[in-house]
Amino acid sequence: MKALLTGATGFIGSNLARRLLEKGYEVRALVLPGEEISSIPFEDIELVRGDVTIPENLSGIAEGTDIVFHLVARVADWGSMELFRTVAAYGTRNMLKECVGRVERFIYLSSIAAYGMGRHLKGICEDAERIRTGIPYCDTKIEAEDFVAAYTFGTDTTYTIIRPANVIGPGSVWVRDVLDHFQRGPVLLCDGGKYSGSFVYVDNLVEGIIKAAESTLAINRAYNIRDDYKVIWKEYLTELGSLIGKRPGPSIPTSLLWKAAILFERAYLPFYPARPPLTRMAVGVTGFDNDVDVTRALKELSYETVVPYEEAMETIKEWVRREYLGGKKGEA
Repeated sequence: MKALLTGATGFIGSNLARRLLEKGYEVRALVLPGEEISSIPFEDIELVRGDVTIPENLSGIAEGTDIVFHLVARVADWGSMELFRTVAAYGTRNMLKECVGRVERFIYLSSIAAYGMGRHLKGICEDAERIRTGIPYCDTKIEAEDFVAAYTFGTDTTYTIIRPANVIGPGSVWVRDVLDHFQRGPVLLCDGGKYSGSFVYVDNLVEGIIKAAESTLAINRAYNIRDDYKVIWKEYLTELGSLIGKRPGPSIPTSLLWKAAILFERAYLPFYPARPPLTRMAVGVTGFDNDVDVTRALKELSYETVVPYEEAMETIKEWVRREYLGGKKGEA
């Protein structure tokens, strides 16, 4: 089977590319012109240069492929709605226009953020209402999902939408970016860091994505993906921060941080890319319980947490020592 993969140079995409090759897939990867490709096993992958935001770049990209894994997204908590929409929503629409009718399945990597951050998502299943919040990352995930369902409707191309929780692993945003934040200043604890981290380890997620792609039960379905880790933000941030001699805190009520984030975003938006010290997305992720319901994935995909939390953290710690700290093991 031949797969077309977008976002192959990203954290999840590079791990998915490797696993697809291990399982015997032929892989064609779309990468930006001039984009660094050292993160993917390019010698075994057919590389195509192009940009999902430029439709003419995509002409013929799906020819000879059976399935699309569309992972390209703006993975950030800050920026204008139009900036996010151009990549997440319109970029997905451009891919759909080129791929629908030419491939059997279109796999779209969305996020639990599509349900609307800024409220508790505990127990929410895939059929729950997706609420627009004005947060660009969240709202444009909704738009992209709607494009996926609309453009495949009544065609020979089926779809599957994957909504991961907070993806961790060596080099993920929940490792590198958090460590960078520790270096700049305090990492605040929303409501004492008492809420679940709602994590999924990247290797477990990749297996879930492939299981969905290979399952007939997953046709035209959406799936929440989250591991069964019992860890709260305070525990995770304390363990991660200790690797560079830092501790999280102080604790501030989520309600106050949410209001402060709104004010900061309004003040900083005219000066983009200047970054506010706090965003609603950051508060929404860490200041609420986002343990979405994963029953559907457990039953229909036989999803399982293959890599336990302790093992996941060991791989993360090793990456921090080797890559982030540049081998300065004494600081760990």
